[in-house]
Amino acid sequence: MVNQITHPSVYFQSAGRHNTSETLQLALHYAQQLKIRHIVVASTTGSSALKFCRLAKNAFKIICVTHQSGFAQPGKSELPVAVEKKLISRGVSVLRTTHLFGGVDRAIRHQFGGLGPPEIVANTYRTLGEGTKVAVEIAVMALDAGLVPYGKDIISIAGSSRGADTALVIRPAHSHRFFATRIRQIICKPWSF
Repeated sequence: MVNQITHPSVYFQSAGRHNTSETLQLALHYAQQLKIRHIVVASTTGSSALKFCRLAKNAFKIICVTHQSGFAQPGKSELPVAVEKKLISRGVSVLRTTHLFGGVDRAIRHQFGGLGPPEIVANTYRTLGEGTKVAVEIAVMALDAGLVPYGKDIISIAGSSRGADTALVIRPAHSHRFFATRIRQIICKPWSF
């Protein structure tokens, strides 16, 4: 008899924000079932993180990972100050930092062309969908920031542009040991992207 674990995955027919409510509900269900305490949510404007807060009712440690300052416009943050204050008042940690797969390598690409190793890794994850790439990226960023525990499974929620359509159970490794990161389970993701 082979040991096996059965946890069905959900595959959405298309990517996008219209999957947000179901993605968040599935993530909550699996967090409860698997007794996972830390949930990382990609949320540029804070909307997905706030929606998850309302569902979770303070039962989890929630980390909102937003775009770094200057991502869309120099010197500006896309996360409104009022929303950030609301998240913090609800016990959510907000992480705004350089993207794991971006940074200096992206600057080199923009200036001179070509792809550096981090962007090659990012594009490889994109073969599974933009949300998968982002979910892995933010999990490692949260670990590097000390906001999730080392050596433990977390749930990472992300999407394809806006909203959420991907949730993964991940055991992240620190960025300098990135290839020890493990996607333990796909909770949901788009079938086509």
